[in-house]
Amino acid sequence: MTSRVYRRALLALLGLAPSGILAAQVAGLPVRNAGIGTGIGVAVDAGFPNGAAGKGWAVGATGMVGLGPFGVTASVSHWKPKGLESLNAVGATGNLKILGGPLIPLSVTLQAGAGYSKVTQQGFEAPVTTKTVHVPVGIGIALTIPNPVFSIKPWVAPRLDIQRVTISSDTPAESNTDTHFGISAGVDLGFLSGISARVMYDRIQGDSHPSVLSIGLGFRVGL
Repeated sequence: MTSRVYRRALLALLGLAPSGILAAQVAGLPVRNAGIGTGIGVAVDAGFPNGAAGKGWAVGATGMVGLGPFGVTASVSHWKPKGLESLNAVGATGNLKILGGPLIPLSVTLQAGAGYSKVTQQGFEAPVTTKTVHVPVGIGIALTIPNPVFSIKPWVAPRLDIQRVTISSDTPAESNTDTHFGISAGVDLGFLSGISARVMYDRIQGDSHPSVLSIGLGFRVGL
């Protein structure tokens, strides 16, 4: 039972086929592309994947730095999918604003990112290690609606979603790369204190349509 057939059976049993179970910037959370805010910020999010994305729950933290039209983020997450071992993931994005400014409520942002996770499960005969590299590349469109008490910022971000999964056990590693269309969207509520509340949703086009819904809080300090 060390053939490719055995390996495919393991994938089906463990629910680790590369059809979208880890299709997020970091495991269990949506890909966020809501524009670039000036200054330094942090955020925490709780994610709830659907059945096609592995179910369970996830928590994550993100740090952000925005300097003019350029921005970077770094994220970590912990995800406990239903019926599988929990896993940790790391990720980062680079962002470039191509439209928008202090007096322009509409912004358009180019984004490229990468995420990585690794999990080991017990197979039929030997442990199976699954490494996933996720690369989203896309564009984000956001509109800031001012309000005397808080601002409202809806956004939407279509992207090309690339995911490479490598499986290894007691036989040579086997890799598979999938490319799909993905889209994420959300709404931010920003308060004068620098605190914000946010809701996000992410969906991958494909046979199973994995998706993730998240809620979170952020805090930003201008430079």
